Amino acid sequence: MAEETQTKAPEGGAGAAPGAGPGGGQSGPGPGGRPGGKPGGPGGRGKFFRRKKVCKFCTEKIDAIPYRDVRLLQQFVAERGKIVPRRLTGVCTTHQRRLTRAIKQARNIALLPFATHH
Repeated sequence: MAEETQTKAPEGGAGAAPGAGPGGGQSGPGPGGRPGGKPGGPGGRGKFFRRKKVCKFCTEKIDAIPYRDVRLLQQFVAERGKIVPRRLTGVCTTHQRRLTRAIKQARNIALLPFATHH
């Protein structure tokens, strides 16, 4: 098993983007014409550049996340009412914890919905 991973590693190349998979994204197109359904260039050709996500709260120097600021909190809640994970929003770990606590507080006092009506 370890030998298989060693032989497959050079195929993607050392500069392959994370999540591009073996072959550098040249496998069959997935949904939307992109390889494996991952975000990429037009038509899914080659590698793509993904910008490093930075924490919105760190850049704006916001320490306390107010649970009453519904407009701010809605940016981090999905359409169905789920809290969006860090890897998608780019928020740092400490602010994600504070954000989760603020969203849960806002839900408890009925400022944010727990779920949609579907």
